[in-house]
Amino acid sequence: MDGKTVIVTGANSGIGKETAKFLAQLGARVIMACRNTDLAKEVQAEIIKETKNKNVIVKKVDLSSLKSVRDFAADINRTEERLDVLLHNAGYGGAFEKRVSEDGIEMTYATNHYGPFLLTHLLIDLMKRTGNARVVVVASSFYKLAKVNLSNLNPTSTMPAYLYYASKCANIMFTLELSKRLEGTGVTANCLHPGLVDTGIWRNVPFPLSVGLKLVNYCFFKNAWEGCQTSVYCAVSEQLDGVSGNYYEYNRETKLNKHVTNEKDNALLWDASVKMVKLGKNDPKI
Repeated sequence: MDGKTVIVTGANSGIGKETAKFLAQLGARVIMACRNTDLAKEVQAEIIKETKNKNVIVKKVDLSSLKSVRDFAADINRTEERLDVLLHNAGYGGAFEKRVSEDGIEMTYATNHYGPFLLTHLLIDLMKRTGNARVVVVASSFYKLAKVNLSNLNPTSTMPAYLYYASKCANIMFTLELSKRLEGTGVTANCLHPGLVDTGIWRNVPFPLSVGLKLVNYCFFKNAWEGCQTSVYCAVSEQLDGVSGNYYEYNRETKLNKHVTNEKDNALLWDASVKMVKLGKNDPKI
């Protein structure tokens, strides 16, 4: 990865932190795109110390905020000469507290789908100029537990715990449609399940459910280093040169359930998302 630039969202903890560290070890210029920059700077120092790669930088972005995403993308387009990998890792998982973003969008969808959707559009021209670039989306096998309700794509009254699973469906549907639209551009798009990983995604689960979840994590879940392996594989493996539109588990292509592979539904989600994030005529098109 020497000479290549990678953006990892949510790189200040969990899978994102270990992904950023791994890519830094491989020589990449790693941009840690994080909401909590104080914590990110502590992790940045740790990564630089462990990897001896000083080309690790922190930039602020809150994926639930359309303005923050636009500000971040403008900064990247202004300061970076290339972007080889855009790795959508950051995620929000609420439990029972219903929240909306500053844009009035349900918080889980805002962070996990609409923010990455907008960011990809705003950075796609830079990736096309770079050539042989990759968009990598961290989804989850939990997509099997839910469906995207195409008649209500701002589900503010639905329980957030369910919406986390639905947002993972949206991640996959977005990736498949993105791959189609990027054919012939030199940019690929793939998504993945990192495995069952003990991260901070469910930190907001209330007591006593949190106790049971911690026990399950301890007994059955991977640690974050193990969990980052498929993300890194999708970002760097030469086996995936020119490969697009796939879903991976444990570094292997895996067949998806039909409810996320319907081309008509994926196109409908795409068109609705364009309106939700307010893409304008002067924004890059995919």
